[in-house]
Order: sequence, then structure tokens, then C-alpha cells
Amino acid sequence: MRIVLHPRERFQKYGRRFVSYALRFFVFIMHCLGEANLEVDNREKYRNLSSKIVVANHPSILDVVMLISLIPNADCIVNAHLNHNILGGIIRLLYIPNSSNLEDILQICTESLKQKNCLIIFPEGTRTPKQGKVILKKGSARISLASGCNIVPVHIGGTDKFGLGKKDPWTGYNPQERYVYRISMGAEINPEKFKALSAPAAAKSMTMEIASSLFPEK
Repeated sequence: MRIVLHPRERFQKYGRRFVSYALRFFVFIMHCLGEANLEVDNREKYRNLSSKIVVANHPSILDVVMLISLIPNADCIVNAHLNHNILGGIIRLLYIPNSSNLEDILQICTESLKQKNCLIIFPEGTRTPKQGKVILKKGSARISLASGCNIVPVHIGGTDKFGLGKKDPWTGYNPQERYVYRISMGAEINPEKFKALSAPAAAKSMTMEIASSLFPEK
């Protein structure tokens, strides 16, 4: 695809769609094998998202798979060390590398959102712990404030994700029931609501609103 599709932006558009369809097929296979179900409130809402920052809780290692399978124009920020694994070439071509320079990340993310992509972010920066305090980073709020794009909170619930969660043994597996991913979309958060605040205060207030949407019980 990289050879025949030019310029780079056109290749990335169709490349991301190809990855989305491939992961959708993977989710279908898991369903057919009785391993996992994906339950969504309204699939069309996810397919029609454009220039939005999708923030989600992160109970398991398969969360990004489920979200990208639903959002064909999904972009995301990936850890730099993933550039060196077997999928490193695909990641470098299609997605945003995690740079230590915040200004560079803000600029790249803003450009991607201007191209009608949706940016998937897990604001915890790691998988959600089963117990203890949940701490959100302010990166998604800062990107929203810099780009002017709305944040769409998405809650991932369902059955227990033992074997796929944080600090679970890599050999762990839940033999009692299939994994169910119940995904629901919350109300959008508009950065204009916080424009009267200073930048640090706006990012903090916006992050608190994200937390209340993703973790209402906490």
C-alpha cells in the first residue's frame, strides 16, 4: 500500500482503515471462538467520529484493539519502544511516536486532528489497576485545548478481564466466562468551556471532568 498510495497522508488514511477492518475481523474471530464479545451502544456513532479525541479507561491489553476496530480513522500515540518490535514498521508509518518533547506531540496531534482523524488516548498512561487510586495524566486535555477539538469519553466495561489486566500473570485466563467488552460513549467535553482559565488550570479542570465521566464510582 505504501508503494502505490501517494502522498503519505493518503496512504495513512487507507492504511488506518485497513488496520481497523483487520482488527474488526480479529474481534469477529474471537466472538466465533467463544472467547470475547464486543457490545457497543451504537456502532455508527464510532464510525462517524471525526476530529475527536477519544479518551477511555484501560482495563485490559485488548482495549486499543476494540476501539480501533470501531473507529476506521483512528490515530494514536504509541510508546517509542514499540518501534523496535515486529510491528515497528507499521507503527512508524501510521501512528504518532511518543516523543519527550510535548510541543512536538501537540503539533503532530493537532495536524492529525485537522485531517479528520480521531485520536485515541488512555489518559492513565497504563492499564487501570483493579484496586487503588486512579490517576489521569493531563495530556489529552492539553491536546484538546491546543487543537480546539472536543473530547469524547468512552467507558470500557463488561466482565472481568483476568489475564489481560495490569499485573495479571501473562499465563492468566478466565475460564469461567467469556470476555465481554461493553463500550459506551459519554457526553462530549468542549475545550471552549475552559477558555477563561489559565492553561494549567484549564488542563486540570478538564482532566477532572474526564475522570468523573470515565470513573463515576470513584
